[in-house]
Amino acid sequence: MSVVTIALFVVGFVLLVVGAEVLVRGASKLAIAAGLSPLVVGLTVVAYGTSAPELAVSLRSSFSGEADLAIGNIIGSNIANILLILGISATVSPLFVAKQLVRLDVPLMIGASVLMLLMGIDGRIGRVEGGFLVLGAIAYTVFTLYQCRRENQKEEQAKFQEERDAQHFPSVDLSDIPTPEPRRQKNSNPLVQIGSPLVVMIIGIVLLVLGAEWMVDGAIAVAEYFGISQLVIGLTIVAIGTSLPEIATSIAAILKGERDMAVGNAVGSNIFNILLVIGICSVVTPGGIEVASSAIRFDMPIMIAVAVACLPIFFTGYMVLRQEGLLFLAYYVSYTLYLFLYATEHDALEEYSLVMAVFVVPITLLTLVGLAIQAWRHGHREHRD
Repeated sequence: MSVVTIALFVVGFVLLVVGAEVLVRGASKLAIAAGLSPLVVGLTVVAYGTSAPELAVSLRSSFSGEADLAIGNIIGSNIANILLILGISATVSPLFVAKQLVRLDVPLMIGASVLMLLMGIDGRIGRVEGGFLVLGAIAYTVFTLYQCRRENQKEEQAKFQEERDAQHFPSVDLSDIPTPEPRRQKNSNPLVQIGSPLVVMIIGIVLLVLGAEWMVDGAIAVAEYFGISQLVIGLTIVAIGTSLPEIATSIAAILKGERDMAVGNAVGSNIFNILLVIGICSVVTPGGIEVASSAIRFDMPIMIAVAVACLPIFFTGYMVLRQEGLLFLAYYVSYTLYLFLYATEHDALEEYSLVMAVFVVPITLLTLVGLAIQAWRHGHREHRD
């Protein structure tokens, strides 16, 4: 293992942190200039940007015949986005969850995860299936932006109605009233207002991609030095490496007070990782992308379970509390430990699996069901009152 490899690893990490800071700064300005909410920016623009490392690594892996690495990268990244990123973010500061996430985006994330399992159950995700996933990513983006625009129009109309009532205007049809022109400000040119943040975001994305690429190359060299399989490398080291932009971006967003962007980034990245990254890789790879049987039997069900676990936790007061963040982190450590024991064929693997299957998983399921029932009763009581 050369000194250059280690140096690239360190430089890559620095670029990831700097790139995340630049990306969040540009995204926040873009939200203000374009009239988008931080949640929508996190679900779309930032999610696209932070998914760029996954796309780059998966495409490179697919073209070089390393399908296990490509699939493992996406599955591992999606697991890390929820358990690791939201776990760290909620530990830093409790996260507020928008109702849109619970009603639309998280169910869509669960549906995309299940769809990926069904498409890959025959051992391959073909080009036609990949094209369907890409169309899904486009439709999701368009719908999210449309919803945001409609909500903005409702808020503007309600605000105008309040101002009219406060000034005792006569009753008139609002549709006949032209929308007042905004006051001219310095640099009011829309191209300047939107173009400048976009340039900043592009710089951030470039730094993220370079940082992730260099860091992952160094991490793979370390893993291969110790003789770990491609699937396990993809599920752990590569997944964490390509998820570092999401981690850095989410923490930077929290520190800037954009908590909606932090949660939206994690959920949006998971959706785009499946619909866009897997879709593109399947379309451009001759014959589609192969899916290992071990990923279908174990890792994809874990990815789906993690996505489903979001709903009851998000339902509880529409927040992710610190203790829930610590629970996410504990489960990510447990999952990573299992992969390590499996990769090294450790003697403790059987006992560890038994403890997880008999005690930890059932307790977790009961807790999640209890939280869901509690949230349903609370919502039902409020609706009745």
